[in-house]
Amino acid sequence: MRKLAIVNYKGGTGKTSTVVNMAHGLALKGKRVLVIDTDPQGSAGYYLGVESEVTIYDVVMGLRPVSECIVSARPNLDIICSNERLFPAEMRLANEKGREHVLMRRLSELKGYDFVLVDCAPSMNLMNQNSLIFSDELVLPVSMEYLSLVGIKQLLKNIDIVNKLLGKEIRICKVVPTFYDKRNKKTTHIMDSLERVFPGMLSSPIRVSVGLSEAPGYRQTIFEFSPRSSAADDYRRLINEVISHG
Repeated sequence: MRKLAIVNYKGGTGKTSTVVNMAHGLALKGKRVLVIDTDPQGSAGYYLGVESEVTIYDVVMGLRPVSECIVSARPNLDIICSNERLFPAEMRLANEKGREHVLMRRLSELKGYDFVLVDCAPSMNLMNQNSLIFSDELVLPVSMEYLSLVGIKQLLKNIDIVNKLLGKEIRICKVVPTFYDKRNKKTTHIMDSLERVFPGMLSSPIRVSVGLSEAPGYRQTIFEFSPRSSAADDYRRLINEVISHG
């Protein structure tokens, strides 16, 4: 079972879009996939058109076993949803011993999945630390904006701290350029920076797409909303790269 956290501390990088479309693309390839939403905004569930009264809050607080919090979103694709209840959970966990390992302990019974994708909030918080420790690999969406690079820089420092202090060996699976537009000079500069910092880790880019921005409004993935689009092709390439990387 491969456990991947999709994270960038900068918002607006296409993180949830990457989670949802990767998850559905993997499921369409016959992989058993679980999405875990650890962002209190609950965007992954909204994107997939799934609502649930039981959420990651119930898992983290130990109110229900993880098996009771999983709901089906698509064939081969399940999700543990999130909502604003996760905010007070973090405050309660702050005083708990071994608070960085709570998510890993609560999810220890997970089985039967080929991929577990964790949608992380765009912030440096306790739940993100838990997500990093639970996961073995990272997928880093980076939009073609300079501030997105700042978010990645902060994340790399945090990964180094987690690996050193908590005995983890989290590795970067793929760095995913999002909102890619080769006509924009800024895109070239940012891509050059990413290639220097992440040699061999850069995925094929996800191009700017109207379909990607419209699909969540219809509660559909890009493979449902516009399966023949350039964005669908981009995510197919990314999925093949992630599978091969493993």
